[in-house]
This record gives sequence, C-alpha cells and structure tokens, in this order.
Amino acid sequence: MLHDLTLPVRLSARAGSVVVRNAVDGDLDALMALLSDDPISAARGDVAAPEDRPQYAAALRSITDDPANALLVAEDESGRLVGTLQLTRIPGMARRGSTRLLVEAVRVSSALRSGGIGSALMRWVTDVAAPDLGTPLVQLTSDAARTDAHRFYERLGFTASHVGFKYRVPGVGADRQA
Repeated sequence: MLHDLTLPVRLSARAGSVVVRNAVDGDLDALMALLSDDPISAARGDVAAPEDRPQYAAALRSITDDPANALLVAEDESGRLVGTLQLTRIPGMARRGSTRLLVEAVRVSSALRSGGIGSALMRWVTDVAAPDLGTPLVQLTSDAARTDAHRFYERLGFTASHVGFKYRVPGVGADRQA
C-alpha cells in the first residue's frame, strides 16, 4: 500500500531541492499553516486557529494510520515544511478493475509558488509513485475557483475530464463549508 513508497526522496525544483517524506505528528502546526496560507482554504475555515488543533491532529492520525492513505510533506534544505499533498489508493471495478491514485490537498508555501516545487511533487506522483503502486490512473479534484491550479495541472498533462459534485451532510463533522 502507500506505506510501501520509497521515502524520503529528494526532488529538484527551481526554488531549490526538497525532501519528500511521510508527515509525522510534529508537522501538524506547519501543515495547518500551509492550509491557512491558501486563500480558498482559509475562506473554508482553515485559518490555523489553535482551538482547531485537536481536529487537525485527529485527521493527521487518521490519514497516517490508514495504509490506503499517505500525507506527504516537502521540506526545504533548512528543514522547513514548504509543501504537502495527500495520496489515496482507491481500488475500483470500473475501467476493468483499475486502481486509482487520488491526489488531494496539494499546497506549496505562497512564498515559493511558481518555483517548481508543485511540478516536482506532481511529476514524482505520476512518474514514480503511481507506477510503483500499480495505479494506472492518477486523478484529482480542484476547486472551480482555482483557475491557476487548473492551468498548472493541464500543463502537467492532466485533463479536465469530469464534473465533480459534493453533498454536505447536515450536522456531521468539522467540514461544514468545504
């Protein structure tokens, strides 16, 4: 499963090299800061509020304890967390039983965006992680407001092939706005 990925791995980007590794509990505050550094996430409530820390900690544990999931972080040469993404391996019946690799919550520090870190992360996902995991399809969703991100993914070879839908279950969980 995803815990079998060969990590850590060093990736090169215009902004400098980064080391990609599995997230650990000690990354929690930096992960919260990365989410809040994004205006769309912040508008949904990801504002790195101290009172939300227990919910984020529980989510981090849930992801890291699940062998079908991985929360990865990218740290710069000084050890500062500058990027993150979540991978989920989804077995399926469609496409003749193809397994998919879902990419979620890709974030790069706003100070380093357009420095090639996001491209390096995503190319590693498509060129290394997906083949190593035997997943012939890499998919992701992106908020409709993220037009820059859409251009970014298209430059990497992703196609806007589907329309996504969400249903908010009333009164369940912390994610009442996303």
